[in-house]
Amino acid sequence: MTDRAQRRGGRIAMTVEERDAFLGEERTCRVASLGHDGAPHVSPLWFTWDGTSMWVSSIVKSQRWTDLMRDPRVSIVVDTGHEFGELRGVELLGTVAVVGEVPRTGEPCDELVVIERLHALKYRGSEQYVPDGRHAWLRMDPAKIVTWDFRKMPTP
Repeated sequence: MTDRAQRRGGRIAMTVEERDAFLGEERTCRVASLGHDGAPHVSPLWFTWDGTSMWVSSIVKSQRWTDLMRDPRVSIVVDTGHEFGELRGVELLGTVAVVGEVPRTGEPCDELVVIERLHALKYRGSEQYVPDGRHAWLRMDPAKIVTWDFRKMPTP
């Protein structure tokens, strides 16, 4: 993924540093997958951003997992704000890939060492990730990223 400038909304786009800080702070994303009939299915998940890839841990006996194993195309949104002038967010579009065993039981996986530590720090406050035997990891390397920060809009 290249960090090319957004075509629209450039005035309110986040810098790469702002985007990475935002994704490091926020805790919940919404993952949109496609159902077998083409209808969108959106579900909230915790996530970890490593500066390059979006990582989500999904229950493998879920509609989301079934959808993504059939069609790995996904859109992920992370946003916040209550008032219009406070709205900020990131949309990532791409495809997901399974990393590690399914479901995750804790077998050694070099690719997951750092992400599981980051995830545990973010959500548990410790470096110890504890797999539950129900979830598995999905990595999304975004093909496109769109950001917005309405706090950058000029005030009338």
